[in-house]
Amino acid sequence: MDHYLLKIWNSPSTGEVKVQELAEILNLSAKQTRRKLSQWQEEGWLTFQAGRGRGNDSKLQWEKDVESAYEKQFISKLESYSIEQVSKLLLFNWSTETKQRLMTKFQSKFGFHQEGQDRLIIPRFYRFLTYHPLKAADVHSANLVANIYNRVAALEEDNTITPELAHSWELTKTKLTLYLRKDVAFHDGSILKAEDVVQSFIRMKQDVIYAELWKPITKITSPASLVVELEFPNGCTYILPLLSLMTASIYKESNGQVIGTGSFYMGGNSEEKTVLHAFKHYYGERPLLDTVEFIQVSREFGNVYYGAHESREVGTFEVESDSGFGFVVMNPHRQSDIARNEVRDYIHMLIDENRSLISTIDSRISENNSGCLIGYSKPYSMPKIARPSLSKPLRMKYTGYAKDVSFWLKSILEHGGIYTEIEEVSFHDALYHDHLKAEADLFIHGEIFELNQSFSYFNFIKNNLSPLRKITQSDSYLQKFIQAYDELPFEQWIGQHLKIEKYLIENSLCIPLYYSKRQIPFSINLMNVEIKHFGYVDLSKLWMKPKY
Repeated sequence: MDHYLLKIWNSPSTGEVKVQELAEILNLSAKQTRRKLSQWQEEGWLTFQAGRGRGNDSKLQWEKDVESAYEKQFISKLESYSIEQVSKLLLFNWSTETKQRLMTKFQSKFGFHQEGQDRLIIPRFYRFLTYHPLKAADVHSANLVANIYNRVAALEEDNTITPELAHSWELTKTKLTLYLRKDVAFHDGSILKAEDVVQSFIRMKQDVIYAELWKPITKITSPASLVVELEFPNGCTYILPLLSLMTASIYKESNGQVIGTGSFYMGGNSEEKTVLHAFKHYYGERPLLDTVEFIQVSREFGNVYYGAHESREVGTFEVESDSGFGFVVMNPHRQSDIARNEVRDYIHMLIDENRSLISTIDSRISENNSGCLIGYSKPYSMPKIARPSLSKPLRMKYTGYAKDVSFWLKSILEHGGIYTEIEEVSFHDALYHDHLKAEADLFIHGEIFELNQSFSYFNFIKNNLSPLRKITQSDSYLQKFIQAYDELPFEQWIGQHLKIEKYLIENSLCIPLYYSKRQIPFSINLMNVEIKHFGYVDLSKLWMKPKY
């Protein structure tokens, strides 16, 4: 199969042609193109008559339907060639309809069948940034990761740890031994091996964002089939919670694809929609939905989860879930007035005086005058202090989701005599770069915890994407608090969290601002709606009432 021949077939080149134009289509020289044309003519694909004399066009006439013949060859190779060899043929210049057919055939190789009886449609306001476990730093991407991949273990809201890819383990003060399930299939049909788990852990340990979390772990090996050992000579009290993080998902990379073992596999990801299909060879309970489609819509569309054949007027019910919390971060390490305690305290006082009005901006948010540890953080209030003088306006930055609250804060500060210059930063730059964290005197950050708030808080202050990273890494007093986690049993972490939170609040470094809720409408025909990771519904548990 010659991809140059298929490329010419799917170009408008037929009848009178110029060799130079054909060469440009193929990105070859004129000499190479003539050689190809001669070869294809000998093989009976086409008839080519070279133009005689200057200015006379050549003539090309097709004798066979190239794409139809190649499609048959593809299907034949699918039965006898390796996956890697056949996958390369999908990169040929197929027509759209043919490529869709071939993709379906290719997926059927691994038992993927698109039945389409139970298809859930979810409006998508923004395209997912990624579905790579290590790069999923925003809640929408993490929601995809939760459904496409598995962890070796899961940390529940009540601190219990349950098996996933590991069916059991042995834990000592210096070593964790994981025993993996047998015959767990990846989405490409290959079987999970201990080496896949080892490599996933090593990639996370070497990732600049999570390296700090993995510091206690010095060795990751597989001493036997389906056995993985992690060693931490100086102890690591949080080893199992660490391996339950969404970013600790087990995956493999093949032909540029990131492949998981989860209950759904990625069926397509484009500007228009993202499609998940049920993985029928899932080691656990197969999802009851066949397909979930995230369709790109405008904000005016509304956020209703409904079935493919339901009208928009179908009855709905609302499910409320936590959508995280927001707080103001001040950057004391900039060479500006924000480095002065009295300036930060005065801003803190203005926020405290006006926080009760925050729900007037958005009915989904309410004031947070305590902290981010729900059920543990205690309410507080700020004393009255005099307004300090400033040498120049403070720099304030914001990203799209915090626009309204940021301008509300700006108006409060300026009413109190603190003038600010405000600038928007793209969500991508705010998430993955220091444009927001390093170059602003203050900014608003929204955070949502994964499931277990105790370990999520630890991850929040420790990983290198944290908006508090510069503060926690440069403050020696905070570092002592954070280093204590290495020896403190996980069950006792809440008390340590509260000490850190109190220090951040009392020094006007991290100021609680609001709690956020979301109300999600679901079709009345959707059953078993359970809220799980990051306040989103567990897609693997949903099912739809059949019509009869």
